[in-house]
Amino acid sequence: MRLSQLRVQGLRCLAEVSLELGPDVNVFVGANGAGKTSLLEAVFLLSHGRSFRAGARDALLQRGTGALSIYAELTSADSPALRVGLGREGSRWLARLDGQTVPISQLVSACAVVSFDPGSHALIAAGAEERRRFLDWGVFHVKHDFLNLWRRYQRALKQRNSLLRAGESAANLYAPWEQELETTAEPIGTWRERYLDELRVLMAGYAAQLVPELGAVDLRYRQGWSDGLALGEVLAAQRGRDMARGHTTQGAHRADWTIGYEHAPLREHLSRGQEKLTAVACLLAQAELYAKHAGEWPIVCIDDLASELDANHQAALIDQLRAARPQVLVTGTDCPAALRTDARLFHVEQGRVSPLL
Repeated sequence: MRLSQLRVQGLRCLAEVSLELGPDVNVFVGANGAGKTSLLEAVFLLSHGRSFRAGARDALLQRGTGALSIYAELTSADSPALRVGLGREGSRWLARLDGQTVPISQLVSACAVVSFDPGSHALIAAGAEERRRFLDWGVFHVKHDFLNLWRRYQRALKQRNSLLRAGESAANLYAPWEQELETTAEPIGTWRERYLDELRVLMAGYAAQLVPELGAVDLRYRQGWSDGLALGEVLAAQRGRDMARGHTTQGAHRADWTIGYEHAPLREHLSRGQEKLTAVACLLAQAELYAKHAGEWPIVCIDDLASELDANHQAALIDQLRAARPQVLVTGTDCPAALRTDARLFHVEQGRVSPLL
């Protein structure tokens, strides 16, 4: 999967950018604050419908403008080129494929991007929400019914939470929503766990190359409620406590997965550097697993490579990507030494991007 053309307007400091990207490695160099990360952010938005940066969506808009747009031409294996776009005007988001307005989920399904950036260590070190997002993005691209099922689950969860906040105590009001939560949570959990089983196999190889000192790696799924019990039973028993809290405290929306190593069974045992390398291993494993099911690698974005990894690990990562040959977009204040021979270079300055010969 590759982007041949990329146009961005009104995203952070990028007033108007138009690029022809190379099919292999593209490196964007420039000073801090020049707009390099925003270019990767634009590509990530096409694939996820959200930014990899924390903060409000309003921060995406360039100051003084009320709209942004991202357009790209996407090519993938055995498929004609696809024109993809995402725009925002005011608070309204609009996705387009080949000139037709489509749900954002359809755009996300068409464009696959994995990203390693300064916040990626949160996949290991932060709370469960980041890991659920990572897991669910992968499942979404493997199981196409996943999104509809997740929406059903979220609708039932919203209704149950409304009853809890209203202080309703009648069991018959809760029963249909708790049944729907149980019905949808079971396949959601099964698909997540199967995906994690596949990911574990690939993760083992990348972890062995990047953090061999930690020994064998293991990934474990936690479904979000007590093992061996039906979710409906748990929810019925928890109503009083949930009412006091004003929300549903157990279910598929509380799921998590953990990473442990033979010589570092808890994430607290990892150094910051090992967290970053573990995150890299997770993202590479996810990209390869996507390729296993889709027949091609997703686009790989790497923000500020030189500041996140030392020279040896930079070289190891680049060697792994060269072997897989995805399209790669890399940023930095300078071009990494391992990429200087064959990358397409761009210079970014004050929101403007120009190719370097």
